[in-house]
Amino acid sequence: MARTFKEVLSEAGISMDFEAGGKAPAALTDREIQREPHERVKYLKERYMEALSSINNEFPYWYTREYMRNDLELPVVRRALALKAAFSHLTPAIYPQELLTMRKGPFVRGSFAMPWLTNSFFLAQGDALYQAAMKSGSASAGEHSKFGAGGGNVTQSFGNVVSVAGKFGVRQEEVGILVKLAHMWQDKSVEQISNRYERMVPGYDIKEQVMRSLVCMFDSGFTLPQGREVINYYYPLEYGFDGIVRMCEEKMAECAGDAGGDGMVGTNRLYNYYAVKLVIEGVQKWIENYAAEARRLSGVTPDKQQAAEYAAMAGRLQHIAHHQPRTFIEALQMVETLHIAVVNEDAISGMSVGRLGQILYPWFEQDIAAGRITEDEVLELLEQDRILKTSIDPFASTGVVGGVLSGNSFNTLSVGGVNRRGESAVNRLEYLILEAGVRNAMPQSTIALHYDERLPEDFLLLAMDVIKSGAGYPAFMNNDVAEQFFMQHYACENITLEEARAWSIGGCLESQPGVWKTIHLNGKAYEVPGGACQPTSVGIHFLAMPKILELTLFNGVDQRTKAQVYPPHNRKLSSYEEVWDQFKLYWQLSCKVLELCNNLQHDIWRKNNMAVFNSMLKPGCLDSGHLINELGYRFNATYNVESCGTVTWVNSMAALKKLVFEEQQFTLDEVREAMVKNFGFKTAHEVNSFSISDQQKREDDDGRFNRLHFALLQAPKYGNDDQAADEVLLEWENWFCDDCANYQSLYAKPMYACQISVSTHGAQGSATCATPDGRLAGTTYADASMSAYPGTDRNGPFALLSSATVWDHSMSQNSQMNVKIHPTAIRGPEGSKKLLDLIRAYMRKGGFHIQFNVVDTKVLRDAQAHPENYRDLMVRVAGFTQYWVEIGKSVQDELIARTEYEGF
Repeated sequence: MARTFKEVLSEAGISMDFEAGGKAPAALTDREIQREPHERVKYLKERYMEALSSINNEFPYWYTREYMRNDLELPVVRRALALKAAFSHLTPAIYPQELLTMRKGPFVRGSFAMPWLTNSFFLAQGDALYQAAMKSGSASAGEHSKFGAGGGNVTQSFGNVVSVAGKFGVRQEEVGILVKLAHMWQDKSVEQISNRYERMVPGYDIKEQVMRSLVCMFDSGFTLPQGREVINYYYPLEYGFDGIVRMCEEKMAECAGDAGGDGMVGTNRLYNYYAVKLVIEGVQKWIENYAAEARRLSGVTPDKQQAAEYAAMAGRLQHIAHHQPRTFIEALQMVETLHIAVVNEDAISGMSVGRLGQILYPWFEQDIAAGRITEDEVLELLEQDRILKTSIDPFASTGVVGGVLSGNSFNTLSVGGVNRRGESAVNRLEYLILEAGVRNAMPQSTIALHYDERLPEDFLLLAMDVIKSGAGYPAFMNNDVAEQFFMQHYACENITLEEARAWSIGGCLESQPGVWKTIHLNGKAYEVPGGACQPTSVGIHFLAMPKILELTLFNGVDQRTKAQVYPPHNRKLSSYEEVWDQFKLYWQLSCKVLELCNNLQHDIWRKNNMAVFNSMLKPGCLDSGHLINELGYRFNATYNVESCGTVTWVNSMAALKKLVFEEQQFTLDEVREAMVKNFGFKTAHEVNSFSISDQQKREDDDGRFNRLHFALLQAPKYGNDDQAADEVLLEWENWFCDDCANYQSLYAKPMYACQISVSTHGAQGSATCATPDGRLAGTTYADASMSAYPGTDRNGPFALLSSATVWDHSMSQNSQMNVKIHPTAIRGPEGSKKLLDLIRAYMRKGGFHIQFNVVDTKVLRDAQAHPENYRDLMVRVAGFTQYWVEIGKSVQDELIARTEYEGF
């Protein structure tokens, strides 16, 4: 049998056990903190676990039918009429034991396609889908699926269910309708219209090559044009839907025919308010349909308690369809309803709930004081909320939902932070939110804790318990660093310090500015924060730094496809500075062409697919009468440039600098040849493992690359408080964060740096040849932006934190640090304090983000071999938590290989 990479290193006297700070116990170690949800929630969770991701055609059928009927109507009104029809005709689905309801479709895990956004997948797959529908289960929708084969993913067709995009199941009889709907949007979808105009961009051919080579992961303008932002529930919670409709009618009377001083878009206010009114009417009908179904169930259910619960649910739904919520459960039900309505309006991932515990506190405080509810009842509701949020499945292609999102929807819930006056914002409801996250550990909502020195100690220690449960949350975010970023980047929009304090996490790690609004409940006023800006992760999506370095070293040629991605530079690359300079030129070329093409995509989207309901929710839009597409939001400088593979690139550049250009132990030609020959190893795809430790030597390898490979592996590595590697990181961050401002969104606002990986480090690593740090072809990059490459951080976590903070994190929207810890390293009260001290140290050094996987690597290996035994095992992937069985193999391999800290 071929020798593995780990064995080859061991023979050379190099240890690569992926452990640091001690030795893990031989036996499998479970998580220390384990708590159970309420019995009702156990029942509901079990039903979720048995459910499959499903799609049907209700929403797209009614949307398309109404849209096509109104082809002569104004675009925004035409869009609103289509949304109204779609919401009005959604079949309600209410299940026994639920106290909260509303969902995307009539399934536990339901979703649907939006061919008005993108339909190329269905047009290209039409014949295959028809054939799959006729074969009754023998067809496979994606041999190269990036999803895990377990859990709720429908990766293969079975029975009368056809697999779509490697994740979703659709009934055979609906396939024909799905494909027909896609054809009805032929040449009319945002994707296809955008593509016509993109071709007019100089350098479009480079953009296409950049996409094919996976230098860039996906287009943002029609794939996920909204999301990675924070919703705002204020207007419905304050006024109720009837109050908003009255507001729209009053505004329509005020502005009809009046440009309001703006000759370009002033008169649009009339059409916008009318559109908002129409969509609200559709949403109200949707809620009332659920109320009617609850009443029906109450009348036919023999169990008296269940019938009474259905009747109470019907009353709550009927009330919130029109009025401000009266109680905590009504307020939470309205939040659920608003959230689903927004993610049904558009293709969205990362529509985060924001600081929910502070938003719902008015109802919580008054219900508790009046004895209308107990903390235990609130806890049960918060546990069920996690099921409803986890049930949201965003629909997109396999490459996006699998290769980027890992099937996740990123409905992040933020806790902590400070209030408008700069005092701790923690309240009792946020303690219960953390407790619900332990008792009912599910991927959504993942929790972000805004760390501030003023937060209560017992609250922070409770967060340590949540982390020790192995849920992968809460992630810690530095409140001070975030505020500094907002004050710098949004100075062009005159942000105030008070507004900066209202921020939340949108998506997985995207910090978003917010505003304060006042909720009035029973004569008492409460200030609550909420989202106030456009999507915060749109622009240039996930540029693969190691891939661009590969193209730099090989004169613009992709070593996987042999395509000429960039124009040849024909430089000798005789110095480190010349390599660095050429890398920057290729990077900027990528950014420029993607900037122009993506701006066109978003422009087509905003003109044909404008957000009506989401715009109505964001303060600013409803006040001004201008939607997102007319800069109605308070903050609009939200487009960014996303990097991926930072640390793999840093290690590669550090190795080249030391071994090739400073010490001249090897020539650049020798390194290039070794990269092409993969240092004598098979590729990750040949081995079917994407972790470097499992890679295998080729049988015919003569060992001639061994000395070079070992030298590259032992060159300076980020994460060890090593000046040589850390200076490369510092130089990159200072240049990158400044360079982003050279690119503008379609709204003429400067872009900013975004540094996260989601799951792209797996997909982009699989398309990249071996790199000068010794990484092998096809294996995943280092995850995140501040995480060390697996097995290379040898000096403990505090050295890793020192390396990560050599640069100013407030220059970027975010940074991302993932750390894996063995459960025994932080066991007991002393372990909790030790973990909190580690977090505090990082925050005080200026780190923005840190999150933890508290798991025994042996458990992950066993879960990969026996997934049937680990349906509910969760891990922290990047800025999100996901079920192990629903993650693709390349990311699983990378998670297994991450350095595991046994002590610190």
